[in-house]
Amino acid sequence: QGQLVESGGGLAQPGGSLRLSCAASKPISSFEIMGWYRQAPGKQRELVASRTRDGSTDYVDFAKDRFTISGDNAQNTVYLQMNNLKPEDTAVYYCNAERRLFGVPINYWGQGIQVTVSS
Repeated sequence: QGQLVESGGGLAQPGGSLRLSCAASKPISSFEIMGWYRQAPGKQRELVASRTRDGSTDYVDFAKDRFTISGDNAQNTVYLQMNNLKPEDTAVYYCNAERRLFGVPINYWGQGIQVTVSS
């Protein structure tokens, strides 16, 4: 239930781009909100961007103007387009999805995917 599988990570040069994909085993419309988080070595996991069921999006400051979160209902997939990558974007990126069962939030996480930005 709620399995999330990330793909699309890897190595990028500074200024380059990557697109992460998060394929869900359920329709993404079944989730209240889906988002991307990241965790750099020695740091806490932090939110990058989120997308609600109705398509509303939100970004943390470092992601604004560089990253775009989007969803494809037909593919049950949420994407994170990352442009103008910087070395400090290096981290493991996680897909997250939240649904509510009788009002209780239930969170699902992907296994994480490495993004490395280096020349």
